[in-house]
Amino acid sequence: MNLYAANLVFDPEIIRRFDVNGPRYTSYPTADRFVEAFNAEAARLWLGKRTIGGIKRPLSLYFHIPFCSTICYYCACNKIITKDHGRSAKYLKYLAREVALQSGHLDDDGKPEAVQLHWGGGTPTFLSHAEMRQLMAITRQHFHLVEGGEFSIEVDPRKVDAATVALLGELGLNRMSVGVQDFDETVQRAINRIQSEAETGEVIRAARQNGFKSISIDLIYGLPQQSTTGFERTLTRILEMDPDRLSIYNYAHLPYLFKPQRRILETDMPSADARLQILALAIRKLTDAGYVYIGMDHFAKPDDELAIAQRQGRLHRNFQGYSTHADCDMLSFGISSISKAGPCYFQNVKTLDEYYDRLDAKVLPVFRGIELNADDILRRSIIQALMCHFELSIESIESAHLIDFRRYFAAELEDLEAMQEAGLVRVENDWIIVLPPGRMLVRAVSMIFDRYLRADQRTRYSKVI
Repeated sequence: MNLYAANLVFDPEIIRRFDVNGPRYTSYPTADRFVEAFNAEAARLWLGKRTIGGIKRPLSLYFHIPFCSTICYYCACNKIITKDHGRSAKYLKYLAREVALQSGHLDDDGKPEAVQLHWGGGTPTFLSHAEMRQLMAITRQHFHLVEGGEFSIEVDPRKVDAATVALLGELGLNRMSVGVQDFDETVQRAINRIQSEAETGEVIRAARQNGFKSISIDLIYGLPQQSTTGFERTLTRILEMDPDRLSIYNYAHLPYLFKPQRRILETDMPSADARLQILALAIRKLTDAGYVYIGMDHFAKPDDELAIAQRQGRLHRNFQGYSTHADCDMLSFGISSISKAGPCYFQNVKTLDEYYDRLDAKVLPVFRGIELNADDILRRSIIQALMCHFELSIESIESAHLIDFRRYFAAELEDLEAMQEAGLVRVENDWIIVLPPGRMLVRAVSMIFDRYLRADQRTRYSKVI
């Protein structure tokens, strides 16, 4: 086992014992805790005082492009399946209205600076070349994208050619997340996503030729018809492409929530033990190849910015996953997107009709949100530390939040005892440390500090592993 593999221990027996249903903690409180009492007016007020007290967080921007020309059965994103490219022209017109409306409510002096930008979906490259130029022009009209910022896009290699990648580089995008899931053709047919290794490799080569600084590849384990043998072949091919980062997501089969998943046969799904074997294989193969385990399901090369940020204590987690930047305010645009301003989160309406109607009325298209109280902010800082750094300084929390940690979290510390006995965590006088066997279960460790889950245990989340 090499240096990086030593940071991660895979114990199937322990994982089976503590593999519960739980959130991914891209925010705390999680989006299902948002309330409709927090409306567009509340969002407007907080946008107007996000720099209150002279504290001005950097901005991260997110654009949700919901359109896809084909459906992938496993997908749980908010998407619209269409081959009518005329629909994106109308959507862009309304995106421009929302950007103007949101940015107009900010209390920043001058043009606000953005250190991050992300185009997600759906399939962002559903947009035509002219529409991509238009979207970037809208963005730069209202925001200053700082030099050296992190500007990324999610890409489906089936929908992108070299000319499109060149345009993305010309527009200033410099990071790319490439969806693969699995190269096994049997799996691809089962999920309705036929994608060749050749077209994937061509997109990655084009990205490197056009100045993209970081290439990430997304895989999924637990898909129908998946096997350790087939997934090992996929991993071998992926490693030959030499990505800077990899994400190995756990497929969450929730057909009662996501209709396309109803086309996946339960009988085609790998067993729980088979899923664990696939995951163990992926961990071994990636760590043996020198990748650093960042957290949850993310791996990166030792010299990648994510790995460096983690070593330096700068790693953060937001709605796009792990981030190299400190805690940003996030302005998000498009249907279902979630923003963060000051101590608040708020989410846009989920359908095009609602989105268009709100913007026609010159109202922010927000339908729910939450203003964090002192307890929320305290627990968010704890969950961030655990998810990003696998350790928590009790003294730092006490100093920052003016609490007696052991008294405040007496029930939580008692619940941690089972994990401590199992060798997942170590609780010291001044530290809580997630040990190597517990790193794959850091979501379960974090759940102990989730006040909402403690009061309301719900099973709508996917399994941790």
